[in-house]
Amino acid sequence: MSGVPEHDDTDAGGRERSARHEFRSQVNAKKADLERQFEASKAQFDQAQEKINARTGRNLILATLIGLVFGGALLLSLLVVKELFMVFAVVIAGFATYELAQALRKGGYDVPRIPTVVAAVLAVPFAYYGGAGGQFLAVLGGIALVTVWRLAQQLSSGRSSGRALGRDLVAGAFVQGYVTFLATFAVVLTAADGGQWWTLAFVIVAISADTGAYAFGLMFGKHPMAPVISPKKTWEGFAGGAGVSIVAGVLLSVLLLGNTWWFGLIFGVAIFLTATLGDLAESLVKRDLGIKDMSSWLPGHGGVLDRLDSILPSAAVAFVAFRIFG
Repeated sequence: MSGVPEHDDTDAGGRERSARHEFRSQVNAKKADLERQFEASKAQFDQAQEKINARTGRNLILATLIGLVFGGALLLSLLVVKELFMVFAVVIAGFATYELAQALRKGGYDVPRIPTVVAAVLAVPFAYYGGAGGQFLAVLGGIALVTVWRLAQQLSSGRSSGRALGRDLVAGAFVQGYVTFLATFAVVLTAADGGQWWTLAFVIVAISADTGAYAFGLMFGKHPMAPVISPKKTWEGFAGGAGVSIVAGVLLSVLLLGNTWWFGLIFGVAIFLTATLGDLAESLVKRDLGIKDMSSWLPGHGGVLDRLDSILPSAAVAFVAFRIFG
Protein backbone atom coordinates (compact mmCIF):
# COMPACT_ATOMS: atom_id res chain seq x y z
CA MET A 1 0.00 0.00 0.00
CA SER A 2 1.17 3.53 -0.78
CA GLY A 3 1.32 6.19 1.96
CA VAL A 4 -0.23 8.93 -0.31
CA PRO A 5 -4.00 9.39 0.38
CA GLU A 6 -6.30 8.84 -2.57
CA HIS A 7 -8.87 11.48 -3.74
CA ASP A 8 -12.40 10.85 -2.53
CA ASP A 9 -14.58 11.08 -5.66
CA THR A 10 -17.71 10.99 -3.51
CA ASP A 11 -16.72 14.14 -1.58
CA ALA A 12 -15.81 15.96 -4.81
CA GLY A 13 -19.19 15.14 -6.35
CA GLY A 14 -20.93 16.30 -3.21
CA ARG A 15 -19.12 19.63 -3.25
CA GLU A 16 -20.06 20.10 -6.91
CA ARG A 17 -23.72 19.36 -6.23
CA SER A 18 -23.64 21.73 -3.26
CA ALA A 19 -22.17 24.50 -5.44
CA ARG A 20 -24.84 23.98 -8.09
CA HIS A 21 -27.55 24.03 -5.45
CA GLU A 22 -26.19 27.25 -3.96
CA PHE A 23 -26.05 28.84 -7.43
CA ARG A 24 -29.66 27.86 -8.15
CA SER A 25 -30.70 29.22 -4.78
CA GLN A 26 -29.03 32.55 -5.55
CA VAL A 27 -30.70 32.68 -8.99
CA ASN A 28 -34.10 31.87 -7.49
CA ALA A 29 -33.62 34.47 -4.78
CA LYS A 30 -32.67 37.10 -7.38
CA LYS A 31 -35.66 36.12 -9.51
CA ALA A 32 -38.01 36.37 -6.53
CA ASP A 33 -36.55 39.77 -5.68
CA LEU A 34 -37.08 41.01 -9.23
CA GLU A 35 -40.66 39.70 -9.20
CA ARG A 36 -41.35 41.51 -5.93
CA GLN A 37 -39.92 44.73 -7.36
CA PHE A 38 -42.02 44.31 -10.51
CA GLU A 39 -45.20 43.69 -8.51
CA ALA A 40 -44.48 46.71 -6.31
CA SER A 41 -43.84 48.92 -9.36
CA LYS A 42 -46.98 47.60 -11.04
CA ALA A 43 -49.02 48.33 -7.92
CA GLN A 44 -47.65 51.88 -7.79
CA PHE A 45 -48.39 52.35 -11.50
CA ASP A 46 -51.94 51.01 -11.12
CA GLN A 47 -52.51 53.27 -8.14
CA ALA A 48 -51.26 56.31 -10.05
CA GLN A 49 -53.38 55.31 -13.04
CA GLU A 50 -56.47 55.03 -10.84
CA LYS A 51 -55.84 58.51 -9.47
CA ILE A 52 -55.46 59.90 -12.99
CA ASN A 53 -58.61 58.11 -14.15
CA ALA A 54 -60.52 59.44 -11.15
CA ARG A 55 -59.30 62.96 -11.83
CA THR A 56 -59.76 62.95 -15.60
CA GLY A 57 -62.59 60.46 -16.00
CA ARG A 58 -60.78 58.43 -18.68
CA ASN A 59 -57.95 55.97 -19.31
CA LEU A 60 -55.17 58.37 -20.24
CA ILE A 61 -52.74 55.81 -21.68
CA LEU A 62 -55.33 54.11 -23.88
CA ALA A 63 -56.67 57.49 -24.94
CA THR A 64 -53.17 58.58 -25.96
CA LEU A 65 -52.61 55.44 -28.04
CA ILE A 66 -55.92 55.87 -29.86
CA GLY A 67 -55.12 59.55 -30.43
CA LEU A 68 -51.78 58.59 -31.99
CA VAL A 69 -53.49 56.17 -34.37
CA PHE A 70 -55.99 58.82 -35.46
CA GLY A 71 -53.23 61.39 -35.80
CA GLY A 72 -51.20 59.05 -37.97
CA ALA A 73 -54.17 58.39 -40.24
CA LEU A 74 -54.81 62.13 -40.54
CA LEU A 75 -51.18 62.88 -41.42
CA LEU A 76 -51.17 60.11 -44.01
CA SER A 77 -54.30 61.45 -45.66
CA LEU A 78 -53.07 65.06 -45.72
CA LEU A 79 -49.41 64.66 -46.60
CA VAL A 80 -49.38 61.68 -48.98
CA VAL A 81 -52.53 61.75 -51.13
CA LYS A 82 -55.15 64.42 -50.47
CA GLU A 83 -57.93 62.21 -51.79
CA LEU A 84 -57.31 59.93 -48.82
CA PHE A 85 -58.57 62.72 -46.59
CA MET A 86 -61.92 62.43 -48.33
CA VAL A 87 -62.04 58.75 -47.35
CA PHE A 88 -60.98 59.66 -43.81
CA ALA A 89 -63.70 62.32 -43.63
CA VAL A 90 -66.35 59.90 -44.93
CA VAL A 91 -65.60 57.45 -42.12
CA ILE A 92 -65.49 60.16 -39.45
CA ALA A 93 -68.66 61.91 -40.63
CA GLY A 94 -70.55 58.63 -40.89
CA PHE A 95 -69.68 57.52 -37.37
CA ALA A 96 -70.19 60.97 -35.84
CA THR A 97 -73.66 61.49 -37.33
CA TYR A 98 -74.72 58.00 -36.32
CA GLU A 99 -73.55 58.64 -32.75
CA LEU A 100 -75.47 61.90 -32.48
CA ALA A 101 -78.62 60.44 -34.04
CA GLN A 102 -78.44 57.47 -31.67
CA ALA A 103 -77.89 59.75 -28.66
CA LEU A 104 -80.87 61.89 -29.65
CA ARG A 105 -83.03 58.80 -29.97
CA LYS A 106 -82.08 57.85 -26.40
CA GLY A 107 -83.16 61.35 -25.40
CA GLY A 108 -86.60 60.86 -26.89
CA TYR A 109 -86.05 62.26 -30.41
CA ASP A 110 -86.92 59.93 -33.28
CA VAL A 111 -84.09 60.73 -35.70
CA PRO A 112 -83.83 58.18 -38.55
CA ARG A 113 -80.28 56.85 -38.58
CA ILE A 114 -79.98 55.44 -42.10
CA PRO A 115 -80.73 58.66 -44.05
CA THR A 116 -78.73 60.66 -41.48
CA VAL A 117 -75.57 58.64 -42.14
CA VAL A 118 -76.17 58.43 -45.90
CA ALA A 119 -76.58 62.21 -46.13
CA ALA A 120 -73.34 62.82 -44.21
CA VAL A 121 -71.35 60.34 -46.27
CA LEU A 122 -72.58 61.75 -49.60
CA ALA A 123 -71.89 65.33 -48.50
CA VAL A 124 -68.13 64.69 -48.29
CA PRO A 125 -67.43 64.04 -52.00
CA PHE A 126 -69.91 66.80 -52.94
CA ALA A 127 -67.92 69.24 -50.81
CA TYR A 128 -64.54 67.95 -51.99
CA TYR A 129 -65.26 68.22 -55.70
CA GLY A 130 -67.95 70.90 -55.66
CA GLY A 131 -66.40 73.40 -53.25
CA ALA A 132 -68.51 75.63 -51.03
CA GLY A 133 -71.45 75.47 -53.44
CA GLY A 134 -71.45 71.67 -53.41
CA GLN A 135 -71.14 71.75 -49.64
CA PHE A 136 -74.26 73.88 -49.13
CA LEU A 137 -76.29 71.89 -51.65
CA ALA A 138 -75.25 68.61 -50.05
CA VAL A 139 -76.20 69.77 -46.56
CA LEU A 140 -79.57 71.12 -47.72
CA GLY A 141 -80.18 67.89 -49.61
CA GLY A 142 -79.28 65.89 -46.51
CA ILE A 143 -81.75 67.85 -44.38
CA ALA A 144 -84.44 67.28 -47.03
CA LEU A 145 -83.68 63.54 -47.17
CA VAL A 146 -83.89 63.11 -43.39
CA THR A 147 -87.07 65.21 -43.24
CA VAL A 148 -88.86 63.28 -45.99
CA TRP A 149 -87.80 59.97 -44.45
CA ARG A 150 -89.19 60.96 -41.06
CA LEU A 151 -92.43 62.23 -42.60
CA ALA A 152 -92.80 58.94 -44.45
CA GLN A 153 -92.36 57.09 -41.17
CA GLN A 154 -95.03 59.26 -39.61
CA LEU A 155 -97.50 58.64 -42.43
CA SER A 156 -96.91 54.90 -42.39
CA SER A 157 -97.20 54.42 -38.63
CA GLY A 158 -98.79 57.52 -37.08
CA ARG A 159 -96.90 56.73 -33.90
CA SER A 160 -96.27 60.28 -32.62
CA SER A 161 -98.12 63.55 -32.21
CA GLY A 162 -97.59 66.61 -34.35
CA ARG A 163 -95.55 68.28 -31.63
CA ALA A 164 -93.23 65.27 -31.30
CA LEU A 165 -92.91 65.12 -35.08
CA GLY A 166 -91.81 68.76 -35.17
CA ARG A 167 -89.17 68.07 -32.51
CA ASP A 168 -87.92 65.08 -34.50
CA LEU A 169 -87.62 67.11 -37.70
CA VAL A 170 -85.66 69.85 -35.92
CA ALA A 171 -83.39 67.25 -34.33
CA GLY A 172 -82.71 65.62 -37.70
CA ALA A 173 -81.82 68.98 -39.24
CA PHE A 174 -79.62 69.75 -36.23
CA VAL A 175 -77.48 66.65 -36.86
CA GLN A 176 -76.85 67.71 -40.45
CA GLY A 177 -76.17 71.31 -39.50
CA TYR A 178 -73.93 70.54 -36.56
CA VAL A 179 -71.87 67.59 -37.80
CA THR A 180 -72.13 67.42 -41.59
CA PHE A 181 -72.08 71.15 -42.33
CA LEU A 182 -69.17 71.96 -40.01
CA ALA A 183 -67.20 68.84 -40.98
CA THR A 184 -67.41 69.61 -44.70
CA PHE A 185 -65.64 72.95 -44.12
CA ALA A 186 -62.51 70.89 -43.48
CA VAL A 187 -63.17 68.94 -46.68
CA VAL A 188 -63.56 72.07 -48.82
CA LEU A 189 -60.47 73.57 -47.19
CA THR A 190 -58.35 70.49 -47.84
CA ALA A 191 -59.46 70.26 -51.47
CA ALA A 192 -58.24 73.81 -52.16
CA ASP A 193 -54.75 74.38 -53.53
CA GLY A 194 -52.46 74.27 -50.50
CA GLY A 195 -55.45 73.88 -48.23
CA GLN A 196 -54.14 70.66 -46.69
CA TRP A 197 -51.52 72.68 -44.80
CA TRP A 198 -54.23 74.90 -43.34
CA THR A 199 -56.25 71.86 -42.32
CA LEU A 200 -53.19 70.40 -40.62
CA ALA A 201 -52.49 73.73 -38.91
CA PHE A 202 -55.96 74.27 -37.48
CA VAL A 203 -56.22 70.65 -36.31
CA ILE A 204 -52.87 70.96 -34.50
CA VAL A 205 -53.95 74.21 -32.84
CA ALA A 206 -57.30 72.72 -31.80
CA ILE A 207 -55.58 69.65 -30.35
CA SER A 208 -53.05 71.93 -28.63
CA ALA A 209 -55.92 73.88 -27.07
CA ASP A 210 -57.54 70.70 -25.79
CA THR A 211 -54.25 69.21 -24.57
CA GLY A 212 -53.06 72.44 -22.94
CA ALA A 213 -56.36 72.94 -21.13
CA TYR A 214 -56.39 69.31 -20.04
CA ALA A 215 -52.80 69.34 -18.74
CA PHE A 216 -52.98 72.68 -16.95
CA GLY A 217 -56.39 71.86 -15.53
CA LEU A 218 -55.10 68.52 -14.26
CA MET A 219 -52.04 70.08 -12.59
CA PHE A 220 -53.33 73.45 -11.41
CA GLY A 221 -57.12 73.42 -11.81
CA LYS A 222 -58.95 74.76 -8.77
CA HIS A 223 -61.56 77.22 -10.03
CA PRO A 224 -64.43 75.67 -12.07
CA MET A 225 -65.15 77.41 -15.34
CA ALA A 226 -68.63 76.08 -16.15
CA PRO A 227 -69.57 73.65 -13.36
CA VAL A 228 -73.13 73.16 -14.55
CA ILE A 229 -72.15 72.31 -18.14
CA SER A 230 -68.72 70.69 -17.71
CA PRO A 231 -67.61 70.22 -14.08
CA LYS A 232 -64.00 69.28 -14.93
CA LYS A 233 -63.17 72.47 -16.83
CA THR A 234 -61.30 75.13 -14.87
CA TRP A 235 -60.08 78.65 -15.49
CA GLU A 236 -56.51 77.46 -14.96
CA GLY A 237 -57.03 74.97 -17.76
CA PHE A 238 -58.57 77.71 -19.91
CA ALA A 239 -55.49 79.91 -19.43
CA GLY A 240 -53.12 77.04 -20.15
CA GLY A 241 -54.99 76.07 -23.30
CA ALA A 242 -54.94 79.68 -24.49
CA GLY A 243 -51.18 79.98 -23.99
CA VAL A 244 -50.40 76.70 -25.76
CA SER A 245 -52.75 77.59 -28.66
CA ILE A 246 -51.15 80.99 -29.19
CA VAL A 247 -47.64 79.51 -29.26
CA ALA A 248 -48.78 76.79 -31.68
CA GLY A 249 -50.58 79.32 -33.88
CA VAL A 250 -47.53 81.59 -34.21
CA LEU A 251 -45.15 78.71 -34.93
CA LEU A 252 -47.45 77.11 -37.50
CA SER A 253 -48.17 80.44 -39.20
CA VAL A 254 -44.48 81.18 -39.70
CA LEU A 255 -43.10 77.69 -40.30
CA LEU A 256 -45.96 75.86 -42.03
CA LEU A 257 -48.23 78.44 -43.63
CA GLY A 258 -45.56 80.99 -44.58
CA ASN A 259 -47.57 83.76 -42.97
CA THR A 260 -46.79 86.44 -40.37
CA TRP A 261 -46.40 86.03 -36.63
CA TRP A 262 -49.28 88.40 -35.92
CA PHE A 263 -51.59 86.33 -38.09
CA GLY A 264 -50.50 83.28 -36.10
CA LEU A 265 -51.44 85.13 -32.93
CA ILE A 266 -54.93 85.85 -34.27
CA PHE A 267 -55.23 82.35 -35.70
CA GLY A 268 -54.26 80.72 -32.41
CA VAL A 269 -56.71 82.81 -30.38
CA ALA A 270 -59.57 82.26 -32.84
CA ILE A 271 -59.10 78.49 -33.01
CA PHE A 272 -58.75 78.29 -29.23
CA LEU A 273 -62.02 80.16 -28.66
CA THR A 274 -63.99 78.10 -31.19
CA ALA A 275 -62.46 74.87 -29.87
CA THR A 276 -63.47 75.79 -26.32
CA LEU A 277 -66.98 76.82 -27.37
CA GLY A 278 -67.34 73.62 -29.38
CA ASP A 279 -66.31 71.55 -26.39
CA LEU A 280 -68.77 73.35 -24.13
CA ALA A 281 -71.55 73.11 -26.71
CA GLU A 282 -71.21 69.34 -26.98
CA SER A 283 -71.07 69.06 -23.18
CA LEU A 284 -74.32 71.01 -23.03
CA VAL A 285 -75.95 68.66 -25.54
CA LYS A 286 -74.82 65.60 -23.59
CA ARG A 287 -76.04 67.16 -20.34
CA ASP A 288 -79.48 67.80 -21.84
CA LEU A 289 -79.62 64.22 -23.11
CA GLY A 290 -78.41 62.82 -19.78
CA ILE A 291 -75.37 60.98 -21.16
CA LYS A 292 -71.65 61.09 -20.34
CA ASP A 293 -70.25 60.19 -23.79
CA MET A 294 -71.77 60.02 -27.25
CA SER A 295 -70.70 56.37 -27.45
CA SER A 296 -68.09 53.94 -26.14
CA TRP A 297 -66.46 53.13 -29.49
CA LEU A 298 -63.15 54.80 -28.58
CA PRO A 299 -61.98 53.65 -25.12
CA GLY A 300 -60.54 56.53 -23.17
CA HIS A 301 -62.23 59.05 -25.48
CA GLY A 302 -65.88 58.10 -25.56
CA GLY A 303 -67.15 58.44 -29.09
CA VAL A 304 -65.93 59.88 -32.37
CA LEU A 305 -67.98 63.02 -31.86
CA ASP A 306 -66.41 63.48 -28.42
CA ARG A 307 -63.08 63.93 -30.23
CA LEU A 308 -64.54 66.22 -32.88
CA ASP A 309 -66.32 68.66 -30.57
CA SER A 310 -63.46 71.20 -30.66
CA ILE A 311 -62.49 70.54 -34.29
CA LEU A 312 -65.88 70.98 -35.99
CA PRO A 313 -66.41 74.72 -35.31
CA SER A 314 -62.68 75.37 -35.74
CA ALA A 315 -62.91 74.05 -39.30
CA ALA A 316 -65.30 76.85 -40.25
CA VAL A 317 -62.98 79.49 -38.73
CA ALA A 318 -59.96 78.00 -40.52
CA PHE A 319 -61.85 78.04 -43.83
CA VAL A 320 -62.69 81.75 -43.44
CA ALA A 321 -59.09 82.51 -42.47
CA PHE A 322 -57.84 80.68 -45.55
CA ARG A 323 -60.18 82.59 -47.85
CA ILE A 324 -58.96 85.92 -46.41
CA PHE A 325 -55.27 85.29 -45.76
CA GLY A 326 -54.46 82.07 -47.62
